[in-house]
Amino acid sequence: MTETAGMAQGSEQTDIVRDKRGGVRGSRLGLFLPFILLAVVAVLWTAGWFYLRDRAGREIDAWLAREAAAGRTWTCADRSITGYPFRLELRCASVALARADGSFTLGPFTALVQVYQPRHALFEAAGPFRTQQGDLTGEANWTSLRGSFHGAADGFVRASLAVDAPRVNVSGPALDRPVEVTGEHLELHARPTPGRFDADGAVDASLRFTKARSAQADALIGNADPADIALDATLTKAVVLRTGTLARELEIWREAEGRLELAGLAINKGDRRLQAKGTLGLDEGHRIAGQLDLRAAGLEALVGSLVGQRYGADRGALVGALVGGLLGSVRTPGTEGAPAGGEAPLKPLPPLRLGDGRIMLGPFTIPNVRLDPLY
Repeated sequence: MTETAGMAQGSEQTDIVRDKRGGVRGSRLGLFLPFILLAVVAVLWTAGWFYLRDRAGREIDAWLAREAAAGRTWTCADRSITGYPFRLELRCASVALARADGSFTLGPFTALVQVYQPRHALFEAAGPFRTQQGDLTGEANWTSLRGSFHGAADGFVRASLAVDAPRVNVSGPALDRPVEVTGEHLELHARPTPGRFDADGAVDASLRFTKARSAQADALIGNADPADIALDATLTKAVVLRTGTLARELEIWREAEGRLELAGLAINKGDRRLQAKGTLGLDEGHRIAGQLDLRAAGLEALVGSLVGQRYGADRGALVGALVGGLLGSVRTPGTEGAPAGGEAPLKPLPPLRLGDGRIMLGPFTIPNVRLDPLY
């Protein structure tokens, strides 16, 4: 019996050791389980990121092939897609487009999207931007160019572009001398017009250009002050526009009866100020057509400068004074008195009509000015 009791006691001790060992093993597994799961997630995330990168590359290649088949050859030099683990970054050492009506080149370009927000893209580009359209050659540069595009299943939500210190130069045989435009800051924003995008394909656009300068405009207007330009407009039938030649896209837009509705255009250049609103389109002769309602301040000096360039300063001053007197006799509610800040009040002008290649201010045709076809 003593031997039997000893065997039983030994068996119980063995079971206790086994239970303790099992408990120790279980606790260690629980300790390492979070790290194991994290490693599994990391492996799956990495595999998913590489899948998305490969898919993005295939979609870019397919788009480039479709564009090439349509006669538009895009080039992304030294293309790479990076950004692991949370982004996809498309980088091009340079971007170029060649098509029948011209070409352009652009410096280093980067576009990125977050993996968890693939429809919101950010991009930035370095200059210079060079383009060739027929006999015209253009070049643009800047200190910073950034933008964003927020897409949607049926179009887009908004798009934005911001440019610091833009500098543009356009030259060609048709120009007496190169046209140069510089500025401090340029912003452009666009969004689908609420309630009109589905029916009219309408897109709202807002542009702001501060401290704009142009030697040609200074000479024409007779004022060397920088200009601040603000534009709020709606472009109807915008959804028909693609990346085809300029002439083709404008003709498609014209045939779709597209219109540019100016809700407000304001140009302030020193003491010369102009506001306009109205609607513009293209006629069958491919010329700008429509009507604008204008309000201006400092127009007397502008008219005097324009007339003086052709007929002499004395006659220019006389005509400017006559125009000022004529406009001074035209009053509309809310125009009496100078606005805050001591600025001259805006005076209403006769409507500006553009049609059949002519420009008319009220009942009078502006002489020696013809609107040429855009394409």
